[in-house]
Amino acid sequence: MKDTVSIPRDRLVFVALGGAGEIGMNLYLYGYKGKWLMVDLGISFSGDVIPSINVIMPDIRFIEERRKDIVGLVITHGHEDHLGAVPYLWSRLGCPVFATPFAAAILESKIAEGDGGSQKIPITNVPLSHRFDIGPFNLELITVTHSIPEPCALAIRTPVGTVLHTGDWKFDPSPLVGDIADIGALGRVGDEGVLAMVSDSTNVFVPGRSGSEAEVRDSLVKLFATCAGRIAVTCFASNVARLTSITAAAEENHRHVALVGRSLWRVVDVARRTGYLSEAIRFLTDDEAKFLPPDKVLYICTGSQGEPRSALARIAGGSHPCVGLQPGDTVIFSSRVIPGNERAIFYIQNQLVQKQIHVVTDKDHFVHVSGHPARGEMERMYGLIRPHIAIPVHGEMRHLTEHARFAASCQVPHTLVAEDGVVVDLAPEGATIIGHVPVGRLVIDGNRIMAWDAPLLRERRKLIFNGSAVVTLVVDGAGRVIGSPLLSAPGLLDPDNGGIELGDVVVAIRAAIARVPLGARRDDDALREAARLAVRRSLKDTHGKKPVTDVHLVRV
Repeated sequence: MKDTVSIPRDRLVFVALGGAGEIGMNLYLYGYKGKWLMVDLGISFSGDVIPSINVIMPDIRFIEERRKDIVGLVITHGHEDHLGAVPYLWSRLGCPVFATPFAAAILESKIAEGDGGSQKIPITNVPLSHRFDIGPFNLELITVTHSIPEPCALAIRTPVGTVLHTGDWKFDPSPLVGDIADIGALGRVGDEGVLAMVSDSTNVFVPGRSGSEAEVRDSLVKLFATCAGRIAVTCFASNVARLTSITAAAEENHRHVALVGRSLWRVVDVARRTGYLSEAIRFLTDDEAKFLPPDKVLYICTGSQGEPRSALARIAGGSHPCVGLQPGDTVIFSSRVIPGNERAIFYIQNQLVQKQIHVVTDKDHFVHVSGHPARGEMERMYGLIRPHIAIPVHGEMRHLTEHARFAASCQVPHTLVAEDGVVVDLAPEGATIIGHVPVGRLVIDGNRIMAWDAPLLRERRKLIFNGSAVVTLVVDGAGRVIGSPLLSAPGLLDPDNGGIELGDVVVAIRAAIARVPLGARRDDDALREAARLAVRRSLKDTHGKKPVTDVHLVRV
């Protein structure tokens, strides 16, 4: 989509380049006086849509073209969908980065481990509750609760109005790790007057409240007491409170805890360095734990979303070098299913069940609470902030639309659903759409970054469904075929079929070349195209496939 808007300098505008219309890949922009404030720069995951492509990022071309006017990038918390793209895309932006100590440590750890290559990114640590200026924006970081330490909402103040950008949040009265939400600060901002609230829509369909981490800990203590044999628990690695809950519940049941998965060790290191995890808590390695009796061990594993290279995926597939589960052991999914990951998660669960391993999810037992607000918490937030305008983000279209309806029921005068690329003028009389900017998706393919719809990836998608064929054709100066054309179509033609399938295609190639007019046979491109079409038509007739076909022509 082309840039179809002129941004007014004297107005406060909002643009989402990611996160409005999908869950994940968050990137939000606020523009004022010709300057731009970025909030978050995250990733999403592709599942198995394209082989070798796991990470998806927002297309940043709009803000990249305005990089001189970026006053800063503020990270609301340390989850991948809010900071995961920074190591890969920061070099295109070159702006200062602001984050709380925990999020900054997560980001620095990712960079140190080589995510996105080796680079020096200027990160300024900003404590929670701090207030500071970036260009024409005055920012205040307000403590909320979420499933990771130090989540913050942003009060963004300008002369034309204040925006509360909630980030990911909930109201947990007992988060176990970190502070409770700063209700006083939220109420104070609401009393000052809030032009707009840009807020999380993830759980807009969930009634009541999302629940407390302390309640999960009590439930895990009881659940572990019923388990015989080994226990493996998978959860989001960044959920430090959940790690401590699992550990406490394991200790009460006289089990030792081992961590299985690199990202768990990285989060533990960051949590210890930032004071959120005691040095007294010792975790075993998977190699150490294998010597323990089955009823004395508990594994915390990566892989709650079915990631194919995760610890749990290898355990379920029987390929993990240290951890092996037996019939009667238990695997607990202390996490929610992120939309789009159902197939991968169910595949692992089926592998486990086939091995007579007990699988426990949040459908079977109280083992998880969401880090996002349910409707009761959302209603309370609207009561505190009392915004003039509500703009839902962090959700698919169905979430955003329902959130707008819900905000209206909470007496918000103006609501607006704005998907990625929509430019919103946050005017006091009500938000209006004033244009659109280019949006899209970038992917990481090996060590390259390219557009989701790049020709190379379109070709790869075709290969997935239709296969490939390579023809080697030798012709003389007059364009007559010499010898027999060579055809290779791995994964498409059966090499054990006595050459019958190959023979049919070779006959079709010869016939197609013979139909090329004599005057055109000196044109290599004409011969290649005739052979290519012959292969595709022949295989379409016999196999129902039109493979991506390449013809190598040698003229002698």
